[in-house]
Amino acid sequence: MRLFAVCVLLIFLFLPLSLPGQTVRFETNVGNIDVQLLPNDAPKTVANFLAYVNANAYANSFIHRSVPQFVIQGGGYQWSDANGPVPITQNAPVVNEFKVSNTRGTLAMAKLGNDPNSATSQWYFNEVDNSSNLDSSNGGFTVFGRIANDAGLTVMDLIANEPTYDASGTFGSNFTNLPLVNYNGNFTSQNLVLITAILVVPGIASNAIVAPGDFGGASTATAGSYLEIYGTNLAGTTRSWRTNDFSNGNAPTTLDKVSVAINGTPAYVSFVSPAQVNVEVPAGIPTSGTVPVVLTYNGNSSALINVSVKADGAAILAPGSFKVNGKQYAGAYHVNGAPVNNGQIHGLPTAPASPGETLLFYGLGFGPVKSGAAIAGKIATGQTTLSNPVKFLFGDNKKEGTILYQGLAPNFVGLYQFNVTVPPDAASGDQTLQVSQSGNALPQTLYISVK
Repeated sequence: MRLFAVCVLLIFLFLPLSLPGQTVRFETNVGNIDVQLLPNDAPKTVANFLAYVNANAYANSFIHRSVPQFVIQGGGYQWSDANGPVPITQNAPVVNEFKVSNTRGTLAMAKLGNDPNSATSQWYFNEVDNSSNLDSSNGGFTVFGRIANDAGLTVMDLIANEPTYDASGTFGSNFTNLPLVNYNGNFTSQNLVLITAILVVPGIASNAIVAPGDFGGASTATAGSYLEIYGTNLAGTTRSWRTNDFSNGNAPTTLDKVSVAINGTPAYVSFVSPAQVNVEVPAGIPTSGTVPVVLTYNGNSSALINVSVKADGAAILAPGSFKVNGKQYAGAYHVNGAPVNNGQIHGLPTAPASPGETLLFYGLGFGPVKSGAAIAGKIATGQTTLSNPVKFLFGDNKKEGTILYQGLAPNFVGLYQFNVTVPPDAASGDQTLQVSQSGNALPQTLYISVK
């Protein structure tokens, strides 16, 4: 058997997703709030906010204002046990960038009255839809972030529901609506809604955990297959796993301080970059429903994202660059490594398949092999045979190809190889290719060129 190395490289091609801004985590004594920043809508405001974050200006700060059914506000003061509220040192004001509406769960900049360009360090969360008021007054209040998930909204609501007290007599006129936690008349700093830190954390984009695009790009996970995770601040380096990342043939579960847990089980990290991480799904995950996915980089974890899982998630390699005029051609290879091509795939020589010729195909997610060899996290060795056999049907007449090999691809992790002989009476031209496993047709619509 012969393997064509470029097939595995195709796993790491990037999908043309629109990536979000960074995700920041407000760590409070009530719970955490993850916020997706909006640099495309308010670039100067986001840069201003991150300057305070990177200077740790918000560490040990607190929510100093809470107005029921309106906003909760912070970013103005840190707490000192010796001195009480200490104003946060302000940078130069940022220009107003109103664009996004002040709807529930958005994060916006506070500013002085009658001065649209006066925002510095203070921010607020919109508890409710305040667009009818805040979008039009004082030049419009600049929204620069949005709470990323329901868990964050729940924490915001918990803070908003804490009772407030007029502490202006003790701390000054800016503390007429000070929310306090578990206050019994004897004040300590622990009664404040404290913000211990605001951190930039890994942020996974919406609907951005998918199967590799060159293998169908499904939105479900299958044991032994791969997932591509897209977002921001996912890693600090860009590279694929290398030989020295493996131990006794076992794939790494951590790569340059990046790890991913799927249903609580470590996944195998094959590629890292700030905007994309690829992992192989571990064995033993459920075969239906959803499972949680959490990515951790440098000790900071993303918010939990639920991903659908299924038992039968097999897919054949079909690179996006092999789609021409609406036809998705399968990644079929001659034994010399040349891709099968009718001359229309850009950059590749014309090399159609011939009737009676043996071709090589590759796939992911085809499940267990009869020997019991590991299908995840282990470099495959020797020849194996699928427990659930496949069929390759050529053309509208569904002429069956002869399967000479169907099993794990030696020297690779989680990749399957199929050596298939084209039917000797296969028709010429672009033929449909239907692949099935255990009688169930794969959802891909594929073509192959025969001459």
